[in-house]
Amino acid sequence: MLNYKIPGRGKFEIENIVLDYNGTVAVDGLILDGVKELLSKLKEHANVYILTADTYGTVREECKDLGVEVIRFPNENAGENKKRIVKELNGQKTICIGNGYNDIPMFEESILSIAVIEGEGACGKLLSNSDIVTRSIIDALNIILNEKKLAATLRN
Repeated sequence: MLNYKIPGRGKFEIENIVLDYNGTVAVDGLILDGVKELLSKLKEHANVYILTADTYGTVREECKDLGVEVIRFPNENAGENKKRIVKELNGQKTICIGNGYNDIPMFEESILSIAVIEGEGACGKLLSNSDIVTRSIIDALNIILNEKKLAATLRN
């Protein structure tokens, strides 16, 4: 479990990290450099889930050695599928990371959310529904792994 104490906002106990796949941890269906190493560190502290419609058909091969749970769903109603999954995991103990319009529902369900701007860009509407916006997945994962960085960004 990850425990954060954020001045002016209280304590957060995080059991789950939920990541969108394409556009967030992967671009053009391929996991970005450095992501696997950080996910390995992160899964020592929390359950890690990758959610995807698997647009490129690469998720199984790309994630086979990660030791995280990959959850696939149909392209249709992706946002509602993501929201349902986060709700089932207990959104009040979940951080979500994504870049797309269909990530908005899971962001609304989670206690903390991070929008990532990678090679596919990020949905403008998602940014206004995010607690944190980062320029890369590497930055997002490093913030989660460093309580001081998270607190500095979110303190009141």
